[in-house]
Amino acid sequence: MALRLLSARVMRPYAPVLRQSANLAAFRTYATKRYTDDHEWISVEDGVGTIGITDYAQKALGDVVFVESPVVGNKVETKQQIGAVESVKAASDIYSPVEGEIVNVNEALENEPSLINTSPEEEGWLAKIKLSNPEQIESLMDEKAYAEHCAAEEDH
Repeated sequence: MALRLLSARVMRPYAPVLRQSANLAAFRTYATKRYTDDHEWISVEDGVGTIGITDYAQKALGDVVFVESPVVGNKVETKQQIGAVESVKAASDIYSPVEGEIVNVNEALENEPSLINTSPEEEGWLAKIKLSNPEQIESLMDEKAYAEHCAAEEDH
């Protein structure tokens, strides 16, 4: 009886903390970066995905000279064109990896498109999308699968 009383007094106050940390652990899976076969990346936090092009893509493009950003407020579907990147070598369309609503764009790219070359997966992000269906992120490649995808492209 004394042991039961002791465990109730010691463990019960910590139960909400344990439940909350379990929920946070489940959420962390959505905070990881994912990749598309078109060389876009997305990192999701609090239901909003930040997207951009990968380092692999910017190297293939060369020096970026212009970025066409999506319009804030637009609703987009998965694989829908949302913008474009032009470089000295070529132009490339940017596709949304998920469906949702554009809630922000990287205005710094307007005056400094080279951020995509110098920091493609950090300061060179393109847009932020409020996800309509957060489970879509699970269908995208993780870092290992994306590295294998890039290696397979180089072999061809």
